[in-house]
Amino acid sequence: MDRVTPAAVPVASTLRVSVVIPCLNEAENIQQCVRLARGVLDDNGLSGEVIVVDNGSEDGSPELAEEAGATVVVHEPRRGYGSAYLAGFDAARGDYIVMIDADLTYDFEEILRFVQELDEGAQFVMGNRMKGIEPGAMPWVNRHIGNPLLSGFLNLLYRTNVGDAHCGMRALRRDVLPVLDLRSTGMEFASEMVIRASRENLEIREFPIALHPRGGKSKLSPFRDGWRHLRLMLVYNPTFVFIVPGVLVALLGTVIMILVFAHASLFGRTFFIHTLIAGSLLVVIGFQLLGFGLVGRTYAVYHLGDRDRFLERMQGRFRLEHGLLLGGVLMAAGLAVGGVVVGRWISRGLGSLSQARLAVLAATVIIAGTQVVFTSFLLSMFGLRRRD
Repeated sequence: MDRVTPAAVPVASTLRVSVVIPCLNEAENIQQCVRLARGVLDDNGLSGEVIVVDNGSEDGSPELAEEAGATVVVHEPRRGYGSAYLAGFDAARGDYIVMIDADLTYDFEEILRFVQELDEGAQFVMGNRMKGIEPGAMPWVNRHIGNPLLSGFLNLLYRTNVGDAHCGMRALRRDVLPVLDLRSTGMEFASEMVIRASRENLEIREFPIALHPRGGKSKLSPFRDGWRHLRLMLVYNPTFVFIVPGVLVALLGTVIMILVFAHASLFGRTFFIHTLIAGSLLVVIGFQLLGFGLVGRTYAVYHLGDRDRFLERMQGRFRLEHGLLLGGVLMAAGLAVGGVVVGRWISRGLGSLSQARLAVLAATVIIAGTQVVFTSFLLSMFGLRRRD
């Protein structure tokens, strides 16, 4: 078949299934992959295409794939697993898209089962390799530590119920791609798909599949790719990264400051100025983290298409003026306390400043108020393009 670029493929759907295979130097396997995929489609009467996305191969993989009967996306300059799939999705014409690696680790016969799940109403279907791993198919660290921990952490953060969040064989309806709005370019693309599908309440299904030892040299880097997955999970969840720690840290700092002013003691030792400074530091950090979290969530809702019902309700009730009022009250209170400190200092003939505790309290409240004011302005800026 003729080579095509993503822009050359018509948007209208004329096929039922598009099998998309990312390829980077897979000369040993790519022709067999294309023929196996083509065979499954033909043997089961599925109108479809096999798209091989060349991601900069230097071993003749694109030519070999073309000889085997694939539609080849010739040039995807951005290296990465996600970049290859994004190019393949642009080129796909089928109603269903089946994703599969070019390393022969997956059974191509399973394509039919993925299609059946989509026919039965699923919108996003994933394979689960964890109970079908053949000897030598997955490193011990990945199998028993990396994948279980990352999948478990993803399920915890995003309330999903996926047993193998990083399986490379999966399928989805092409019409959900605009909803998913996928952006990642590396291996973390697999996690992003699950996160976005979960947030959009898509019908997600999962079933067990086998994993065979790969043909050729692996291109995975367990620690680097694992970090990319973890980083994406954290970046996509400012509530976990910023808001929850911010609330806890600010509360802890407030409690510590109260204990100092209450002359409380622990194990016979009374809290003094150094403890108060530590409490002040925690309060300031906590307020800053809260501000970062609110900005992150607001940006995600207004500019990345996320949904956050609580935030949307709060944005409808509280406006810039409310934040300015709250911040102004805090700053005024801090200045008032600072005024008391300065007044006592003047009344004592401008000698040594003995109101250290009140000075720390005043500085803390002023800083918190300032953060509230400028965070409110930033939140308002993000909301300028909001559609009511």
